[in-house]
Amino acid sequence: MASTRLLSLLSLVTFSLILTTTHASSRSLPPPSHQTTVLDVVSSLQQTQHILSLDSTLSSLFTTNTNTIPESDPVLLNSSSPLSLTLHSRDTLVASQHKDYKSLVLSRLDRDSSRVAGITAKILFAVEGIDRSDLKPVDTSSYQPEDLTTPVVSGASQGSGEYFSRIGVGTPAKEMFMVLDTGSDVNWIQCQPCSDCYQQSDPVFDPTTSSTFKPLSCSSPQCGSLEVSACRADKCLYQVSYGDGSFTVGDYATDTVTFGSNGNKVNDVALGCGHDNEGLFTGAAGLLGLGGGGLSMTNQIKATSFSYCLVDRDSGKSSSLDFNSVRAGDDDATAPLLRNAKVDTFYYVGLSGFTVGGQQVSIPAEVFAVDASGGGGVILDCGTAVTRLQTQAYNSLRDAFVKLTANLKRGTSSISLFDTCYDFSSLSSVKVPTVAFRFTGGKSIDLPAKNYLIPVDDAGTFCFAFAPTSSSLSIIGNVQQQGTRVTYDLANNLIGLSANKC
Repeated sequence: MASTRLLSLLSLVTFSLILTTTHASSRSLPPPSHQTTVLDVVSSLQQTQHILSLDSTLSSLFTTNTNTIPESDPVLLNSSSPLSLTLHSRDTLVASQHKDYKSLVLSRLDRDSSRVAGITAKILFAVEGIDRSDLKPVDTSSYQPEDLTTPVVSGASQGSGEYFSRIGVGTPAKEMFMVLDTGSDVNWIQCQPCSDCYQQSDPVFDPTTSSTFKPLSCSSPQCGSLEVSACRADKCLYQVSYGDGSFTVGDYATDTVTFGSNGNKVNDVALGCGHDNEGLFTGAAGLLGLGGGGLSMTNQIKATSFSYCLVDRDSGKSSSLDFNSVRAGDDDATAPLLRNAKVDTFYYVGLSGFTVGGQQVSIPAEVFAVDASGGGGVILDCGTAVTRLQTQAYNSLRDAFVKLTANLKRGTSSISLFDTCYDFSSLSSVKVPTVAFRFTGGKSIDLPAKNYLIPVDDAGTFCFAFAPTSSSLSIIGNVQQQGTRVTYDLANNLIGLSANKC
């Protein structure tokens, strides 16, 4: 009897121990695994060496001995053939002037901060009530939609603007590299005679050699649409200033613009012929404005859509810029294309938030909204490098990323814009949490690891490539857009993003 009670007691103790052990074990289980992707550290560091070794031979690939597009068999404006222009990164156009990769990065970031300050100021001035109602609309009735495409290249060591394409100006058409800018409207080139011209890769355009160059009168609608203009001998003068202190001043005129080597052309495009040009545009002949304003190239050719794919700025590859031949499709991560009634240049996108490691980051929806005064919101910009987020959103995103990278070796506490850096010097590759944009409408796109962890030197220091801004405006920059085909479907007010379609 006693032995029976003893066995029962032992059984109860054993069962209790099993329960206790099981409960303790369940508390010590690791949390559910988060989504990860792989960053190729070796490949990224190899590119830091590659970009510094590039020379200026790229321009020779696109230039004839006369720098003139052949006039034989031109394709007329009403041709249905698609046209593509090549895009290049800026660092591929000229030899790097930087002693090492870190100095190149710091130069990029300084320039980037100036650009962001300029964009923020422009929107702030518009929101605070500069009256634009007296500006006349541009008359584009003589232009017809056309499929126009041009190649795109990254460009990061010579002044403002990160990507360049090559177009022809005048008759006969003289080819030249132009900075692409979705944050500007006015197209312009440097012109002879120069009172002050910076160095460019191609000969400076001489308007007297073009049979189709026509100065605009002061009463022309194009002249009336300029934000800053003046009149001299009934010829329209223009001035455009940028946030980094760069500016261009000269005659406002029209001329023929030619896209691609097959001679697709648009007549009577309004563009600045700059005789006094200063700042950080070294290498390019001028600027191709792709903004939403009336004087932009997209509006002057009545583009119903355009798209580009931005190659890695540290690669020597190129991709393309296309007009009227691509629409946002079912395979894309689509987002609403929004417009700000106070300022028509910028393309706003409906962003609802982020996920990190597959987990939604807690950010109030109003952080990304345009407010009643026209402030705030999120713009998509190919000229800004690093994505800027309103401080509350940035802190939440960064903290979520840091929480899931506790196992990774932290590097320098901060470098320029970046406050979250890692030391990957001893690694060939590393698993990192995924980061994804979530758009209003429910679609999302995962970023490649190299689009949010970028090298800042050639020794293995990588930083989380987002930055905070005290402004209410957020900007999605080109580091996050690299390798993604971005489609601006203007007819349907949609932005399409499709990875790996360069």
